[in-house]
Amino acid sequence: MCKSEILRNVAKLIIMYQNGELGGEIMPEDANPHLEKSSNENYLYFTLPMALNYQRNSYALWESANKTYQDKETNFVFDPKTCLEKTFEEVQYALTKYKVALQRQKQTEIWLSLCNTLVELYDGDIRNLFDSFDNDVDKIREFIQKQNKKKFPYLSGTKICNYWLYVIYQYTDRKYKNIENLTVAPDTHVIKATHKLGLITDEELNRSDVQFIVIDRWNELFKETKYKPIDIHTPLWLWSRNGFREVK
Repeated sequence: MCKSEILRNVAKLIIMYQNGELGGEIMPEDANPHLEKSSNENYLYFTLPMALNYQRNSYALWESANKTYQDKETNFVFDPKTCLEKTFEEVQYALTKYKVALQRQKQTEIWLSLCNTLVELYDGDIRNLFDSFDNDVDKIREFIQKQNKKKFPYLSGTKICNYWLYVIYQYTDRKYKNIENLTVAPDTHVIKATHKLGLITDEELNRSDVQFIVIDRWNELFKETKYKPIDIHTPLWLWSRNGFREVK
């Protein structure tokens, strides 16, 4: 399929999404306590659970996160400083009560490790990370994914890091520099939709580095167009999740 034809289908998909024709206009992260957009609490709410968002149903994760936040017994887990003052068992109980953590040991360790990083580097205020890099997407990713990968377990992953930055953009007051460099988050749905559009081949679909191929293809496709990769992520995700409705 040629570039112009794929771009035509992209335009149609975006319109279908805007018209509510792709189904599921409610996204997983819409399950949230509606905190003040600019607050550190809001940023932390959309950061900490993201590190546990792999190989699981995103809707279930964020419903669990919201229940955990609403419960006075468990919402301390969203405050990194308080988390580090508690025993491992107390944090583990709070994370598993509503199934934010499915792997009791490993995912509690991931959560606490991230809390430790946020306290150590930013005094528990994740907004300082963005401020320190002047909201530059490329610098933030470089810092998390390459320079300090171990300090940001799972949040530093190819898929999760991009998706986290996208969610922060959507659900907080943060405005980025170089937003055109924020790539699609190549999860299973986005990869399948990219293949369905003809942007990757059958052979590439099954390659171990398919996430990187998908990112590169969308970046290449949108060069010198009016689109940014961030524009297509949600339409692709919903299109795949709802069974690839006919593009018209």
